[in-house]
Amino acid sequence: METTVSKAETVTLFGVEVSKMGMRQTVDYLADAVRRRRATHVVTANPIMFMTGFENESFMRMLREADLVVPDGAGLVWAARRLGKPVAERVAGFDLVQELFRVGTREGWNVYLLGTSQELIEAARDRIAEKYPGLRIVGCRNGFFGPDEDDEVVRDIAEAKPDLLLVGRSTYTQDPWIAQHHQRLNVPVMIGVGGSFDVMSGKLKRAPRWMQKAGLEWAHRLMLEPTRWRRMLVLPKFALKVMVFGEKQRTR
Repeated sequence: METTVSKAETVTLFGVEVSKMGMRQTVDYLADAVRRRRATHVVTANPIMFMTGFENESFMRMLREADLVVPDGAGLVWAARRLGKPVAERVAGFDLVQELFRVGTREGWNVYLLGTSQELIEAARDRIAEKYPGLRIVGCRNGFFGPDEDDEVVRDIAEAKPDLLLVGRSTYTQDPWIAQHHQRLNVPVMIGVGGSFDVMSGKLKRAPRWMQKAGLEWAHRLMLEPTRWRRMLVLPKFALKVMVFGEKQRTR
């Protein structure tokens, strides 16, 4: 049964409209975007992205102008609750994509995969095709290209006419790239998926369910990739910023 969702409910965190919708509502909203051919840039946001935005004006502008920002990180769910603007639940990017794959399998969506190395993106393609045979993978390309190749990549995606575009590059690259080429890509649903292709390809294992529920998926990722420790240093800084901001709001 098709569900039509006219508008996403949001709360404002640091000037960014963050979705209040739970997973089911989000999937319905994006499935509706595919059916209506409504170009939608989805940012799966976490504290690291917000901290990047605090230090980089253009990155913050991208967050504020995105069509849909979902609370991927547990820290963002905590921040919303702390500031008195709770969201329904964490909407993890990886899980969101799997749910969209299930809908796409039933409805015969076209999917384009962009990111990581050629070896891993092809492995991800093969595993996705095996698990979700109703999907049509209409494009598969690595994420190692520079601005001089943007036109070629955008043209290839536009010509493939995907319903769903997944882009897995660095935090500082993937969503700004989608935002820059949003109009020319003209894809109903475009999502920056970070390192999700590493899991989809089988290179990395997802955190155990109990760690996901406890909001400790970041710790599991850190154990698998210790070189990420520098990125994690921003988490206490984000928590402090939220608490200071909350205190200022209360004393106004």
